[in-house]
Amino acid sequence: MTDEQNPFEGLEERLNHCKMEYDAMPVPDAPVSQAVQAGIRQATRKRKSRLRWYVSSISAAAIILLFTGCIRVSPAFASFVEQIPGMEGVVSMIRHDKGLMMAIDQSLLQKVGVTDEHDGASVTVEGVITDESRMVIFYTMKGMKGSEKNDYDIDLLDGEGKQLPVAFSYSSPKPASEHGVYEDIVDVSFTESSPPKELTFVFKDREKKTRKEWRVTFPVDHSLTKDMKKVVPVNQTVTLDGQRFDVKQATLYPTRLVLDIEYYSGNTKKIFGINDLQLVDEQGRAWRTDSASISGSGSSVFFESMYFSIPKKLTLQGSGLTALDKDELVISIDPSSSKLRGGPQGLELLEYTVKGKDTVMHFSIANAQNSTSGLSFTNIADRKGNTFDVKEAGWSPSGENGVSEAWVTVKNGATAKGNLTMEIFSYPAHSRSPFSIEVPVNP
Repeated sequence: MTDEQNPFEGLEERLNHCKMEYDAMPVPDAPVSQAVQAGIRQATRKRKSRLRWYVSSISAAAIILLFTGCIRVSPAFASFVEQIPGMEGVVSMIRHDKGLMMAIDQSLLQKVGVTDEHDGASVTVEGVITDESRMVIFYTMKGMKGSEKNDYDIDLLDGEGKQLPVAFSYSSPKPASEHGVYEDIVDVSFTESSPPKELTFVFKDREKKTRKEWRVTFPVDHSLTKDMKKVVPVNQTVTLDGQRFDVKQATLYPTRLVLDIEYYSGNTKKIFGINDLQLVDEQGRAWRTDSASISGSGSSVFFESMYFSIPKKLTLQGSGLTALDKDELVISIDPSSSKLRGGPQGLELLEYTVKGKDTVMHFSIANAQNSTSGLSFTNIADRKGNTFDVKEAGWSPSGENGVSEAWVTVKNGATAKGNLTMEIFSYPAHSRSPFSIEVPVNP
């Protein structure tokens, strides 16, 4: 062993011990895996200025283990782990993301280490990695009551104190030690804006009596990933089930790859998404995706980044479409009789209830086998033209009968006058049409 490797011997020992523990855990069966995914999707919430996903804690047995065989860590990565207390736990949150791990290995992590402490509790932003498309914030908290219950909210503000127009996600924090320290990450997506020069991380508990708040402000170092964006034209057309879409380009960033897809305006169906998308290289490695920014005309699909490991060959694969006929998109609900008109044949309104100022609608959806998306709505309006927003949406995957259940909360829906009309924004209608196309890899 060289002198360069000696400082990391202890770290490798600890990671190898973690690996043995993970290897001994049983792999969850399909129903458990579906339940985990359902829990993630049920937590989706839409806000006016940004979109957040609140994700429940996932059993360690469900985490994909990146390290296989004998663990070797580079000095750069080992330095990152050693800089932040308890980082072995945070590694479990990001190690399924090959691209992010490689970006950190390339010393693109900005060490922050800024703390706000009062009333015996503290929040520390330990580090951040960012490029033009994505930011991942690593933070720890100490002395917080109810940390494991996720009884808090997070806001992200720019240098002027305004909410960032971004989508971001965070999960229930994980204990970093036996001393009341918890850790988590915030994953931020920039689709309509750029990373700010200065960021304020606001941590707020949900206790109505106190409503305590912690603020950490720090400059964002853009120089670490400056001019690293690479654009690769693709320009290929795919036709599935009579519906057409064009794969326009792939944009490579250190933290992820963004694939831009445009839907043909003459399609008879509205495409909500393309199923089971993955990029596969010449070695059979899959660079996967679990999120996308979707508009009426297309979507930007986010994959693990291969910026620091450019393949010789790359293939885009998918299994079919999630789509509905355009004449089935608009439904009408009569609050007085709980009757539903319009929509696809498999959609049925089970219950319409008032909860405070909001209304909650429960639906059943037939033929929703193996669905990976739930039901939600947009363009909600009453008879007088008053508009409403979806406050919360959730769903449970289908059982053996192929029937799924969904529930949607409409903010201030109790004030609606007359029938509510709504346009379906997402729906679990899947087709089986596998496809693959070659994607150029050299910018």
